Amino acid sequence: MAVAQRIREEIARVFGVPQEEVKLEHPADLKNGDYSTGVAMQFAKRLGKNPLALADIFVNTGPIDGVEKIEIAGPGFINFYLAANTIADSIKTAQSEDMWGANENLKSKKIMVEYTDPNPFKEFHIGHLMSNAIGESIARLSQFSGAEVKRANYQGDVGPHVAKAIWALAMKKPSLLEISMAYANGAKAYEENPQAKAEIDAVNQKIYDKSDPEINESYTYGRNISLQHFEILYRILGTKFDYYFFESETGPRGVEIVRTHPEVFTISEGATVFQGEKAGLHTRVFLTSKGLPTYETKELGLAEMKEEKWSADVLISVTAHEQADYFKVVLAAMKEVMPEIATKIRHISHGMMRLPTGKMSSRTGDVITGESLLKDLIVAAEERAKDSRATSHHELAEQVAVAAIKYQILKQASGKDIIFDRERALSLEGDSGPYLQYAHARACAVVEKAREQHIEAKAESVEPSELARLIHRFPEAVEYAASELEPHLLSNYLLALASAFNSWYAQVHILDGSTDAHHKVALTAAVARTLKNGLWVLGISTPEKM
Repeated sequence: MAVAQRIREEIARVFGVPQEEVKLEHPADLKNGDYSTGVAMQFAKRLGKNPLALADIFVNTGPIDGVEKIEIAGPGFINFYLAANTIADSIKTAQSEDMWGANENLKSKKIMVEYTDPNPFKEFHIGHLMSNAIGESIARLSQFSGAEVKRANYQGDVGPHVAKAIWALAMKKPSLLEISMAYANGAKAYEENPQAKAEIDAVNQKIYDKSDPEINESYTYGRNISLQHFEILYRILGTKFDYYFFESETGPRGVEIVRTHPEVFTISEGATVFQGEKAGLHTRVFLTSKGLPTYETKELGLAEMKEEKWSADVLISVTAHEQADYFKVVLAAMKEVMPEIATKIRHISHGMMRLPTGKMSSRTGDVITGESLLKDLIVAAEERAKDSRATSHHELAEQVAVAAIKYQILKQASGKDIIFDRERALSLEGDSGPYLQYAHARACAVVEKAREQHIEAKAESVEPSELARLIHRFPEAVEYAASELEPHLLSNYLLALASAFNSWYAQVHILDGSTDAHHKVALTAAVARTLKNGLWVLGISTPEKM
């Protein structure tokens, strides 16, 4: 049994309170112990005693296995300091176990995570990078916690944006860049030219009807070239999807659902709507006056198709925050037409990414796409990688660039906007993904050199230093991040661990031939394994040479 669980059980027994009400936390300052609880203050009124008196009663009830000492602090906090052998056991496990920190809290759970969702005929933009980083990490947090996870990608391969691109295309076999430019030109014409708008609407209808061979050919070519290009980006980002869903498939499904529930969806000015006011929301259109499905209707079809493909316990969707209100209405409608599936839905929204100077735009005023940002960082990282010990400088550059982007996204709560500073993101010092990668590579280099010198890693009698005590916290850091579906909680932990290791590394000569070198190597190996596993959960690669 984990020591934290033993502490909870003992508190619940002594105070006579439910175990689930006992909250433990890790003090920010390790001087205040490995665990701390405010239960004495929390239950003082209920038990009719002074918080300090309650805390004193608990401290004097006897020892807890794995805990060296218990102290009272402030107005009644109870601090627990772990025994040296408890810390040593964690180091021994960490430096030798490949999946150190993994747990089975979500064992037998089936979780589908839908994320990234770029649209064919359009560019891979910044929001897709954010959705990918958050979604991939949530998928890995769930996997690390024992769940069976499937990754899904939902893409808009039909709709006005496709019609705008096809309308503006003058050639049969355009490049991807020409397709993206065509969409931009078509979108501009749609807003400014009434005749163009009518023509684009007609193209949109023909795409749905599949009634025009020439349009069908342009559509098929453009869709395929877009999807093939996205796969290149997924490989660089470290994502492999299990399922792909498309609006061309979900649309007809959604239309059928809407039309078979006239008691839920009503006619208003020729359109079919869901009156969200009855759920404290707002009315949204599900079928246009022309009978075409909106995003809301396609979302209903998507939910049904997900259930048919793989009946999961939880269906997580990661989208931009601007879609939060839209999702609320969709979920309210879903609760009426498919209540069992609706209970499985979990929507996670993310903020926007900006540059320190404002919007994500280039020197020419054009919007910076997610792909162009990624390529820019790879070029910058490749220049720096020339001096590295890596076998492939380009591969290392890709790994560093992805780490730079993902960490900047994942180091704070998902719903917050992000200020992206390129130099800080690529820095090997401070709060960055490459900084964590470099700490891992440094630890690996020490372990490799120790192996060459035949110095075996031995965790027995490792001193309960700040670094060792931080390593002990890793499984709980993962558990907490997984329970909250918030990768930033793990990012914060990994930064603290890397900083503690680098500080220790600067102060201690690890391979100095001393009698405790075996212990220092074990501690270093534990750091390497912990950083490797933690960064894997964040979707960040861990090169051993940098």
